[in-house]
Amino acid sequence: MHPVTTPYLQFDRLTKTFPGVRALDRVTFGVAAGRVHALIGENGAGKSTLLKILSGVYRPDEGRILLDGRPRAFRSTTDALAAGIVVIHQELHLVGQLSVAENLFLGHLPGRWGWVDWRRLLAAARRYLSELGEDIDPQAAVRNLSISQRQMIEIAKALTRDARVIAFDEPTSSLSSREIDRLFQIIRGLRDQNRAILYVSHRLSEVFELCDAATVLRDGRCVETFQTLAGLSQDLLVERMVGRPISDLYRYSPRPHGPAALQVEGLLGPGLRAPANLSVAQGEIVGLFGLVGAGRSELLRLIYGAVRPTCGQVSICGRAAGIRGPQEAIRRGVMFCPEDRKRDGVIPIRSVQENINLSSRRRFCPLGLLIHPGRERQNALRQVQRLAIKTPWLGQLVMNLSGGNQQKVVLARWLSEDLRVILLDEPTRGIDVGAKAEIYTIIHALARRGVGVLLASSELPEVLEICDRILVMRQGRIVAELSRAKATPQEVLKLALPVAEPAAAREPL
Repeated sequence: MHPVTTPYLQFDRLTKTFPGVRALDRVTFGVAAGRVHALIGENGAGKSTLLKILSGVYRPDEGRILLDGRPRAFRSTTDALAAGIVVIHQELHLVGQLSVAENLFLGHLPGRWGWVDWRRLLAAARRYLSELGEDIDPQAAVRNLSISQRQMIEIAKALTRDARVIAFDEPTSSLSSREIDRLFQIIRGLRDQNRAILYVSHRLSEVFELCDAATVLRDGRCVETFQTLAGLSQDLLVERMVGRPISDLYRYSPRPHGPAALQVEGLLGPGLRAPANLSVAQGEIVGLFGLVGAGRSELLRLIYGAVRPTCGQVSICGRAAGIRGPQEAIRRGVMFCPEDRKRDGVIPIRSVQENINLSSRRRFCPLGLLIHPGRERQNALRQVQRLAIKTPWLGQLVMNLSGGNQQKVVLARWLSEDLRVILLDEPTRGIDVGAKAEIYTIIHALARRGVGVLLASSELPEVLEICDRILVMRQGRIVAELSRAKATPQEVLKLALPVAEPAAAREPL
């Protein structure tokens, strides 16, 4: 454990207000050099706003930032970089068409007589990459690299700026366990170089594994700073984050089931290696569990009609649906929340109101020709209140909402429809524990209304705790069905693990 020292980076009574919401309210805490300091809180707690002030994107209404005891004011990201502050965002800021070396020194390319000194550039790029233990070709185009390699380039960029403060914003959201271990090794090395590390994550297990200290934000305020995590529990941090004890995160309760809401018979298509057969009763929550590549997302897309099946039949409430595309699925009462909500679930540059009314707009249009703003606003307001979506106003762009609230917007769109079956693909990916509890509450409420819920998730505790039945997928097939009472972590994982196939059963090359 690294000793507590005088903070190198200090936030002193930072306050930031946007129309209708106070994002930060006199936030005060410090980050010492040579330590990894976690910043945790629910989505919408103020973490992103704080990072944007730190990086010079926003200027605070009140308060100040101090570096090594001296007040600093950043009017732009350039000012923050010049002061030795780098924020590595969840969505990496790299130019895919440029080379690794060009990205590392973007904005301060080494020059000679007004021209880029390519020899110096490549040599410096190799030196900084080798400091991180990375064997990446500095002349390779960034677009051809993996996510973990791109993240290493972002870290190397910080080294080229001689950053004394490095902030990581949800850095592990797209990494494998092996890549996470490598990232943690790099962060510990940066800490040992006496840099101040600010680590933002909703994964509390990572906080306890990596961090020396932690600050909890809630509703824009600094709730508490822990200078050591020794002796603390995840339950205590969760309680500080949400302002109440969470004794039962998943809030499961049994409910009566009706006749079949969804029936799938012999469905086969891209991503599946055997015909799928399943059913979901009205008021039932059925989980689809499998490892990466098991075919969970592919099965949901086939049911929804986003991908055309080669054979099989889907029935809704006892009637063959003949779903030939998403529009047909929506008319039949089948709704889909995709895994990648930013790419497939919302239109980020459109407002909350527009996103909520995206599919139901046809019901508010007289003769299908004109938009009815009053009805759309009324519907959006009703759904925002119903799902407790945190937004300053209905015109707020969805891209400015937290991940949990973006997911609620997707759910609000489908609650505006005549919903019979909802297909959920990784419904809580990338959102914090408090928002997860809210999403689970919504899912249970839908089931109590008689909606059939088919939920695909790679989080085993999620599937075990909120589902009535579990279907296990492996290598493009449904290989087992388990009741809630009989499903154990060991049994589900054993069924989900890939097995070697006989040579005769393998697909020809």
